[in-house]
Amino acid sequence: MNQRFGREKRLLNAEQFKAVFDSPDFRLSGRYILVLARYNQLNHARLGLVVGKKNAKLAVTRNQIKRIFRESFRLLQEQLPAVDMVIVTRRGIADLTANELRQELARQVKRLQRQSQATSTSISVAQAGQSHA
Repeated sequence: MNQRFGREKRLLNAEQFKAVFDSPDFRLSGRYILVLARYNQLNHARLGLVVGKKNAKLAVTRNQIKRIFRESFRLLQEQLPAVDMVIVTRRGIADLTANELRQELARQVKRLQRQSQATSTSISVAQAGQSHA
């Protein structure tokens, strides 16, 4: 799998964002970011970012936060299940260094991996139980 971050790896329109917001399969809450994720029918993860003026006043800061998250996602995408993921920033995000932003996202990605594996394991166990019944 390549590590590029092309159009196919992004949530591009309001409909795609709305689908994740309306029915997330995973909701991971951190101090500075909220990650909502929903399984997709693709073979790769996709990313959407919501960085509001309320949390980062200057456009320069908002763009920097988005660049850092996109780059981190690009490097971590092979570890992710096939999900549409939306990252929503919270107050205080603008005060973090680039390294702290990367660590925050890495922490949430690790949690998403664990929860995804636990979910897929419980689904397999349930299906195995139904086939024996």
